[in-house]
Amino acid sequence: MAQEKIEKPRKKWIIKLKDKYRLVILNDETLEEKISLRLSRLNVFIVLGSLSIFLVFVTTYIIAFTPLREYIPGYASVTSQKAIYELQTKADSLENAMKEKDLFVENIKNVIAGRAMVDELPAVKDTSINYRNVTFKNSRDDSMLRVEMERQDKFELSANDQTDASPPRSNISNYLFFTPLKGLVTNNFDPANRHYGIDIVSKKNEAVKATLEGRVIFADWTLETGYTIGIQHQENLVSVYKHNSTMLIKIGSYVKAGEPIAIIGESGELSSGPHLHFELWYNGNPINPKDYMSF
Repeated sequence: MAQEKIEKPRKKWIIKLKDKYRLVILNDETLEEKISLRLSRLNVFIVLGSLSIFLVFVTTYIIAFTPLREYIPGYASVTSQKAIYELQTKADSLENAMKEKDLFVENIKNVIAGRAMVDELPAVKDTSINYRNVTFKNSRDDSMLRVEMERQDKFELSANDQTDASPPRSNISNYLFFTPLKGLVTNNFDPANRHYGIDIVSKKNEAVKATLEGRVIFADWTLETGYTIGIQHQENLVSVYKHNSTMLIKIGSYVKAGEPIAIIGESGELSSGPHLHFELWYNGNPINPKDYMSF
């Protein structure tokens, strides 16, 4: 008897799942039947499940195989990389064309002077050695300009003399930092030697991404660090990206976490190869980026 009582509710549940219902849509004024559908709980479940699977498949396809994926953090812009490649190809072509024209002019000079024609241009003499021992003295105008720039702390990204002081991590430790560039860390954070960030080596023409959302407060060329970008984030947090080959944003732009902002390069006098010098500053003090993200 007990087993029959257990089986009856199960059968009733299966029967209810297959019970037919009719969905009727009527005209509110004339009560005329417009649409009539015969449904069951099982059919509705199958239709909704199939529709959900179809929507997931379509969404995955759109993200994986269409340009819409560029709007997702972590995906670099395909069009910008293509444009950079085309510009690089044109630059190489122009360089070769200039060499051919210079060789043509040189051979014309040789013919006029009665000398033999050459297949290659002579090597250009390195004249930079003549300027290695040059010393500079600060002028009065230069000193006044330095004092004025030091007073303006709007774009101040340098640290105080307290190189051994590290700010507390409690306010920003819960932030989800986006790794700006995946690669090999060749130079670690060392404030004692005035190295306030880390150096990351990666593939050529890799996109550099913003570590957090924020406002671009600096995007310009400097003699020592080349194309440099500074982004102001919440909680007095600033991220700095140096030695880029080109910049994809401008000052005043608002960027999201993971958005491409530059292309890796070796611009500036302090660069010895293609890499990214990445810094994090919290309340005016440098912090180690490796404490908050992996590279």
